[in-house]
Amino acid sequence: MATTISSLAATHSLHRLCCRSSPASPSTPARVSFRAAPPAVAAARARRRAAVQVRASSAVLEAPEELATRKLYVGNIPRTVTNDELAAMFAEHGTVVRAEVMYDKYSGRSRRFGFVTMSTPEEANAAIESLNDTEVGGRKIKVNVTESFLPNIDASAPEPEPAFVDSQYKVYVGNLAKTVTTEVLKNFFSEKGEVLSATVSRVPGTPKSKGFGFVTFSSDEEVEAAVSTFNNAELEGQTIRVNKA
Repeated sequence: MATTISSLAATHSLHRLCCRSSPASPSTPARVSFRAAPPAVAAARARRRAAVQVRASSAVLEAPEELATRKLYVGNIPRTVTNDELAAMFAEHGTVVRAEVMYDKYSGRSRRFGFVTMSTPEEANAAIESLNDTEVGGRKIKVNVTESFLPNIDASAPEPEPAFVDSQYKVYVGNLAKTVTTEVLKNFFSEKGEVLSATVSRVPGTPKSKGFGFVTFSSDEEVEAAVSTFNNAELEGQTIRVNKA
């Protein structure tokens, strides 16, 4: 009972306090008014909102060819290089917007290449001049701009090859001769198993080989056989490197 009386008393006191603070009679409905911001403040807020919208949409509005002048392909990197280490390599030459090492979705291992986006084309060119053909972890890396959207594409480029059929049973083939085609690569590895698919990586829109490719099989045993048989074998006059991808 004491608790009930105390609660009622507290409620009554609160009611009296509220009533004293309001000059309006109990029968008068409460009115809430909003004061408009001064014109100068409203204008400043509008400018800030517009600036945020421009910054948020700048990446979407950027033309692909403009992005291609800042986005770099980085090849032949050691498998141990992480995204942060890749970014640190290029940070000495400008602002790194993004750095990403490409990983195999099945094995989780690095595919020994990645992409770095610099903030300006000038910084991208500076990174190419300084880092292309330099050694990282005992490997000579390759750095150049992505060429998917660059003008002056070679008109003699071949027709697009059949889509590559990916698989968890895959090998990486490095140090390929410039003359090796997808068909040659597929036929070469067919001696040691059922080849599902093969591809020679090329500069987009051109017949220029990047010097490596991939071959997929139907089983892990065929992958093991291909690695043991063809690693350090000769293809088109060059000693190729073969390992699990």
